[in-house]
Amino acid sequence: MPQKYVEVATGLPVDRTFQYAVTGKETYPPTIGKRVLIPFRSMTRIGYIVKIEDEAVCEDPKPLVDVIDQSPVFGEDMINLAEWMKNYYYCSWGEALEAMIPGILKRGKSASVQRVVEPEIKVEPTEPFEPNKEQQEVLNEVNKCIDVSEHKVFLLHGITGSGKTEIYLQAMATALAKGKSGIVLVPEISLTPQTVERFMSRFGDKIAVFHSKMLDSAKFLEWTRIKEGKAKIVVGPRSAIFSPFEDLGLIVVDEEHEPSYKQDDVPRYHAREVAIKRARDKGIPVILGSATPSLESFHRAMKGEYRLVELTQRTEEKELPNVKLVDMRMEFETRTGRDVISRVMAEALKRDIRKKQQALIFLNRRGFSTFTSCPKCGYIMKCKKCDSPLVFHKEKEQLICHYCNFRAEPVEVCPACKGESLKYGGAGTQKVATEIKKILPEARVARMDSDTMTKRASHSKILGEFKNHEIDIIVGTQMIAKGLDFPKVTLVGVIAADANLNLPDFRSGERTFNLITQVGGRAGRGDLGGEVFVQTYTPEHYAIASAVKHNYHKFYDQEIESRRDLEFPPFVNLIKITMRGRKEEKVEKNIQKLYDKLSGRMPETKLLGPAPSPLYKLKGYYRWNIIVKTKDVVETVKNLHAAMNGFRKDGGVFLAVDVDPMSLG
Repeated sequence: MPQKYVEVATGLPVDRTFQYAVTGKETYPPTIGKRVLIPFRSMTRIGYIVKIEDEAVCEDPKPLVDVIDQSPVFGEDMINLAEWMKNYYYCSWGEALEAMIPGILKRGKSASVQRVVEPEIKVEPTEPFEPNKEQQEVLNEVNKCIDVSEHKVFLLHGITGSGKTEIYLQAMATALAKGKSGIVLVPEISLTPQTVERFMSRFGDKIAVFHSKMLDSAKFLEWTRIKEGKAKIVVGPRSAIFSPFEDLGLIVVDEEHEPSYKQDDVPRYHAREVAIKRARDKGIPVILGSATPSLESFHRAMKGEYRLVELTQRTEEKELPNVKLVDMRMEFETRTGRDVISRVMAEALKRDIRKKQQALIFLNRRGFSTFTSCPKCGYIMKCKKCDSPLVFHKEKEQLICHYCNFRAEPVEVCPACKGESLKYGGAGTQKVATEIKKILPEARVARMDSDTMTKRASHSKILGEFKNHEIDIIVGTQMIAKGLDFPKVTLVGVIAADANLNLPDFRSGERTFNLITQVGGRAGRGDLGGEVFVQTYTPEHYAIASAVKHNYHKFYDQEIESRRDLEFPPFVNLIKITMRGRKEEKVEKNIQKLYDKLSGRMPETKLLGPAPSPLYKLKGYYRWNIIVKTKDVVETVKNLHAAMNGFRKDGGVFLAVDVDPMSLG
């Protein structure tokens, strides 16, 4: 047999593969997509075969140690997808491949893992609903693409409660009838349990489910079910896009605007963009669904790159909730107290509970008060490791940093001026819940935030109690903004609707509009109708005014002009380069050195900075950013790789590159 060589990608952060010689003594024959053991420096590592070649590209390649797998872990389509991710998201080929498989496989283990019993989700079987005219028109278009295996991106813009999930279900049934499989991405399983239940009620044991709380062994067993063809539909968060289907017929990205589809660490991919790339390669349709589409997706639809389909009516002709804007400036002018709940919302809550109905109160801040300050000198208690105010948690009687979990005891004397009048300012979910209990002592009030949802089943437990009306009012963070459908919820309150507008981020207006629209959409989904109260100090801001009127198009028209003027996405792509270290002067020196090198090598881009990150100190690290604006990401990433190859930074300084970042913090 002629000598063969394999190109192997590793999980190392290096922009290259390594060639090894095939000995013929391996346990299994080497083929593309299999895991191998390779000699690497003084150790043995796991790698992934991405190419097989007849000639050596280097002198005297080392021999493989062994081939781990009898059959490939990756199909060639996934190898190619990982290569695209490498070229777009500034990562190595192996890092992209390792994002696609369960942790057990990354550690070199094989299929012999102990079966783990996950808590069973019990659901009653359901039948498809009769689609209304708008739904049927969308289904006709999607089903046609499934029938002829045509790639098309459908942007399904449907108001809250308009029946987007039923379209996903019926389109997926079409794919199954054609012998195809499907992927349904949801922002986070634990936050969208009702969506999962609806798919399970329709498709039973054909469903595989992934979520972040699953043990590695359980994820591996679900992955194996998919690989063996025992599961035909996957419902899961961003990593589910890598499910090892060979016969994909449809991909759905629900709530496509959600920032949780962006991975925080390497490879920093966006699941929506990976879904579109995978669908394009497979020649199949993809549905991007949202009541509040991302600016990027809607802009592409306006340009004709995506097919825009809209649902303008709620199912069963239910009315959208009546939204009332509460100007908190006027509230405080006419009141002596500084309560968090406005009088009009308090009266509505009393009326709601008297009628045996339910309410959701939304505030995107945990804790009792969001900062502790001295009214005498203005000093604010901050975390010693982070550049952020400490939040007072009354139950724990502690000041806690929400970034690094640093904790301190409350103090009575100002550390700066020694004054004895420290005040707790701002409001968190804990304070709101406490105030509601004062207004309505008889109401059963529960909190849903990351302080109270620490156990694996706590989220489903509290929603089960709410469904059974053992709870009257839930006070929560954005956990309650997504996917909840409870017919007795007739009132939704939004506290501090403008909180995000104060953040130094070009997406702050978009996030504000999305949150108000999404959380407001939880009201009036039954036959009782609903109303939404939005409390704000800036009622005139277009993001708030548009959300109150359920007018996405008006919001988009104003926001897109701002993005155009400032040269922000979708008109350019951003790449955020962050350098961090424990020594401030060392970070500043190294980021300047990198900037000088990049500015001479990337003429096709605009470089902003270097500048301190908006969150300048985090977990003890000082952070500086360079922002790159480009219209050709792949070319810019290629140039970045070239520049970084010769760049030598000081020890103790760390570098991260984030393509298409969700924020500039």
